[in-house]
Amino acid sequence: MTPCYPFTRRQALAGAVLLLLALAIGGRWLMRPGSSSEALAVTPVVPAAASAAAATAPQPAAPTAEVVVDVVGAVAAPGLYRLEDGSRIADAVARAGGVTRKANVSAVNLAAPLVDGTQVVVPRRGEQAPPPPAAEAGATGAAPSGPIHLNTATAAELEAIPGVGPVTAQRIIDFREQNGPFRSVDELDAVSGIGPKRLEQLQGLVAP
Repeated sequence: MTPCYPFTRRQALAGAVLLLLALAIGGRWLMRPGSSSEALAVTPVVPAAASAAAATAPQPAAPTAEVVVDVVGAVAAPGLYRLEDGSRIADAVARAGGVTRKANVSAVNLAAPLVDGTQVVVPRRGEQAPPPPAAEAGATGAAPSGPIHLNTATAAELEAIPGVGPVTAQRIIDFREQNGPFRSVDELDAVSGIGPKRLEQLQGLVAP
């Protein structure tokens, strides 16, 4: 009886060739445009934690009202300084490095509120003390006798108000020119450099 091994090997070889052909044909069919095996568009999913973090992210804080003063005289570092509205002369002197040994500290009212756009002078011993900032702002050195009307006042009239310097007076004029006349004194809160404390000080001194 003749062995059948050669015939079995031929069958195995033919079967392998047929399998390779089937795989090649199947791969081409799968790669055809529009076939069901095409990659599906995947919508990226944002993690819930990231979305919550973005929603609760802190918003930029509103700018704090400031005053700008020029500190000169017997201080360690004279110059222009920006301080928070409602600060005192003592705060400005501290920002300027404090007083020197030659300073006549008793001639300065360190508790006085800072006035925007004014000069803080710390005199040396033997020098004459400067007038307070509020008196310097007015043309006559005195506060106005009646309320100043914000919608008609000139820069000089506004500067005569205690606590209002040249910079703040010009900001008030610019604000009314850009936004129309003031309807109430409370609208001064929208003027840069006038915060709640300064607005409280101006009550009764100004009117629309």
